[in-house]
Amino acid sequence: MRSDHSRVSEGVLRGDNLALGYRRDRVVHDVSLQLRPGAVTALIGPNGSGKSTVLRSLARLHPVDSGTVHVGDAELRSLSAREFARNVAMLSQSRPHPSGLEIRDVVAFGRHPHRGRFSAVSDADRSAIDSALALTGLGEMSHRAVDELSGGELQRVWLATCLAQDTGILLLDEPTNHLDLRYQIETLDLVRDLADRGTALGVVLHDLGHAASVADEVILLHRGRVRASGLPADVLTSENLSEVYGLHIDTVVDDETGHVRVLPRGRHQQRRLVPAGGIAAP
Repeated sequence: MRSDHSRVSEGVLRGDNLALGYRRDRVVHDVSLQLRPGAVTALIGPNGSGKSTVLRSLARLHPVDSGTVHVGDAELRSLSAREFARNVAMLSQSRPHPSGLEIRDVVAFGRHPHRGRFSAVSDADRSAIDSALALTGLGEMSHRAVDELSGGELQRVWLATCLAQDTGILLLDEPTNHLDLRYQIETLDLVRDLADRGTALGVVLHDLGHAASVADEVILLHRGRVRASGLPADVLTSENLSEVYGLHIDTVVDDETGHVRVLPRGRHQQRRLVPAGGIAAP
């Protein structure tokens, strides 16, 4: 048996042939995915497609009806809660609203898997907390009470708590939700920075443009099944997106960035959106 003080090797999180449900209703069917160190895997799809359910199953927050989840070479159910928390952190949509605490106190919760029950805060703990606060832009306001924060600020506090956990695998369920434009972009930049430093990231995103800009791999879910997976340019096609989302969606590749631009067409849109220099279709 592994020591509770060791990390599982490789930093890979893998789900194989996952079937997931709520009571008698099956909502995810035969989904397989692998989160690799140094890569961002984005899960996209309409509401009810199973994105968050898949992510929660990887985090041990939703039971697996059939299939397996492995962290490195260890099956999920073989890991203790502490060992799992030293390898995998998750920012979920549903989080408690702490009261009577300062930002720094909440971020310090992320260090619990690394501390003994009655041990004092160590230099390593303080360093991890300081780094998480700095990365999320909370350093100068770390002594503010969380009761005073906006929804977007509180979102960043919980993200900082995940970063303080200092894991090799990070799961983020709609991390840009409730954030204004500046912090949306800064959060996406941070996701990219973490991947470039070797973290394996699984991210649920509603904004297809965000997925195109940050992901190394995209998994498009539809009615609980994988409709397409692979490079963003291969998945974010007009055919795939129009079928899954039920409206006409054009996609073009941005010449400057190489990222896919997603251009949905509503029924009030009289002319097709095209990239600069293109010819508009009637």
